[in-house]
Amino acid sequence: MKVAAYIDDQFNRFVSELQAWCRQPSVSGANRGIPEMVALVRETLIAAGLAVQVFTVPGGHPVVYAERKGTTDKTLLFYGHYDVQPPEPLEAWASGPFEAEVRDGRLFARGVADDKACLLSRVQAVEALLKTRGELPVSVKFLVEGEEEIGSSHLRPFVESHKELLAADWCIWEYAAKNELGYPTMTLGNKGLCYLQLTAAGPSQDWHSMFAPVIPNPAWRLVWALASLKNERDEILVEGFYHDVAPLSEAELAALARIPTDAEKLKASAGLDHLVQDVEGIELKKRLYAAPTCNICGFTAGHVHSGKKGIVPARATAHVDLRLVVNQQPADILDKVRRHLVAHGFGDIQVEMLEGMMPAKTAVNTPFVDVVVQAARRAYKNEITVLPTSPGAGPREVFSTWTDMPIVGLGVGHAGSGVHGPNENVILEDYREGIQHIAALIEQLGISSA
Repeated sequence: MKVAAYIDDQFNRFVSELQAWCRQPSVSGANRGIPEMVALVRETLIAAGLAVQVFTVPGGHPVVYAERKGTTDKTLLFYGHYDVQPPEPLEAWASGPFEAEVRDGRLFARGVADDKACLLSRVQAVEALLKTRGELPVSVKFLVEGEEEIGSSHLRPFVESHKELLAADWCIWEYAAKNELGYPTMTLGNKGLCYLQLTAAGPSQDWHSMFAPVIPNPAWRLVWALASLKNERDEILVEGFYHDVAPLSEAELAALARIPTDAEKLKASAGLDHLVQDVEGIELKKRLYAAPTCNICGFTAGHVHSGKKGIVPARATAHVDLRLVVNQQPADILDKVRRHLVAHGFGDIQVEMLEGMMPAKTAVNTPFVDVVVQAARRAYKNEITVLPTSPGAGPREVFSTWTDMPIVGLGVGHAGSGVHGPNENVILEDYREGIQHIAALIEQLGISSA
């Protein structure tokens, strides 16, 4: 039986395996279900025909490593994670976040798109090749961590102490998704991240709001401070923020131009009648895939529950994430934000970096990219789209500091997957195609390595 036929024949079982993974909570931030998920990942990898090791991580969650030798000396490394985001708000889910219910050709569950379906699709592709060929044309390795959703704080020391074990010629990163037009994508990089908490202090405790004319309100103070970071044209006003941003190469501009994007469909998907600055065309692509950002994620102050309570709050807090591009560094951006606030009279605002990640990317003209494209033609109806950088952040730079292996992000999500939100889902046909793509890629690497 050929590989593609095997995947089709076993697909219902593959979906059942995915449901089992998604029914097991593995919320890293709450330390919920981690040992059980590690055991499930280990069992699945062994059943697929891989040799597995589970590494304990002092102060963190275990790392699962697996490998299978191939018939050539070339190696493909898969990076993924078994942890997921918290499922709240629970009331926004149409079915339980860990029920893994299938409706209208989609599987709904927390973590199904990010990253359980992506990770399991690769394991099942390896199984399909071993069951039909008896061997792999190239060696494969799996590095599966359990802290990606909380910043991968233990990934760097693990990688640096296991470089020989993880050595490979190519790497497939955790996630990618079809765009709003249904075109599969591959990402060649990730933006960096400088995630900040800004805090303004007011009176020693909440005061009755009748004192608002004379008691300073930290919520207003923080609102004014936040307003100084960006203008109405969406330009970031922090001095020196754009200083290290490298211009796009001709190859990257050409890749952006080839990305099929429909502003109207994007607006419809988001339930909006406009985008920021009404961008469209190439400017939309530059902003989304190649520009740094400054975004307010949340704001908390005083009474936020139902009912009335007139107060001047004692404290106001905001979370701000700044997505960075290559050459920008989180520590430098943190320093610039602090200096900006001082210069604008907000030196009393406390600024703390909760998470920092460096940006990293693989060159568009890397030969491995062409191999991925060729393999995708065997799995998808539409040509796969090359994204020079993902709009999201990730710990890809951990690898880029010690190896020059090309890293490409692939996945089985789609534009409406709702990653990190309620009703996260994957389309089952996308999942099938994703398994087919990975199997075809491993075969194609064997051909190109012969």
